[in-house]
Amino acid sequence: MSHRRLHRVAVLVLEGAKPLDVGIPAQVFTTRASMPYEVRVCGAAPGLVTGGDGLSYHVDDGLEALEWAETVFIPGYRFPDRDDPPQAAVAALIAAHGRGTRLAAISTGAFALAATGLLDGKRATTHWHYTRALAAKHPLVKVDENVLFVDEGDVLTSAGAASGIDLCLHILRRDLGVAASNHAARRLVAAPYRSGGQAQYVPRSVPEPLGERFASTREWALQRLDEPLSLEALARHAAVSPRTFSRRFHEDTGYTPMQWVMRARIDVARELLERSQRSVEQIAADVGLGTGANMRLHFQRILGTTPSEYRRTFTQGE
Repeated sequence: MSHRRLHRVAVLVLEGAKPLDVGIPAQVFTTRASMPYEVRVCGAAPGLVTGGDGLSYHVDDGLEALEWAETVFIPGYRFPDRDDPPQAAVAALIAAHGRGTRLAAISTGAFALAATGLLDGKRATTHWHYTRALAAKHPLVKVDENVLFVDEGDVLTSAGAASGIDLCLHILRRDLGVAASNHAARRLVAAPYRSGGQAQYVPRSVPEPLGERFASTREWALQRLDEPLSLEALARHAAVSPRTFSRRFHEDTGYTPMQWVMRARIDVARELLERSQRSVEQIAADVGLGTGANMRLHFQRILGTTPSEYRRTFTQGE
């Protein structure tokens, strides 16, 4: 493909950059016969950039590489909810976007992209551990915690770590078509297109409580998920009215009581799928979901996958 002009890709390495997040786009888009791209790895300034996880990076280029690039990747970095990206880097990203450059964040790189304001009013995602922090820090961003990546045209975001591969393969599909994307996936020994979203990788569907009111009622409910659990029964255990219970429970968890019960049932179902040979129908009955059809419906809605797909992905020993 030497006759084709190479598409220019910059990978912006910020302080605390995660090595996998940096390496994925750098490797995927490295120039080869099948890949009409040219890659430059850059930082806020040329020289040494202290990374995360014990690695540092020596980059030849500073922010001028963003003036050169047509696509810029922003890898994730440590403490994104605490540390703001350098203002010069934010300004350079805004200027690059203004020139028509495509911006793509991997994992917590979404925080740097959100700092530009370019995600305001748009859907975006990040690593599941940081979705609430991103929504709190940038309330105008429509954070979707259940997907592997979000494509908003000229700004793209992806979930944690390995989902950077999903994002890069998606960009290849956009740029070069399915055959080129599948070829790259085979070279990376990766799935060309993963089923489901990142929700299935979150350790628990039930959120960490924001407060400790009704902790004993939540524990009581967790021991009785195979039984009918109504709002009235939960409120009765907590010794408050259903209306008061609903309001305070939502303040504690961010979910209504029945949403929380459903997610708790899904969590137990996940454990049984991973660690037992029981059928989907048996597990549905065990956790209070009734039928296999009902369990499949809620799995798809909450985790973005099916019980069978989940079992294939997460069975112990695989």
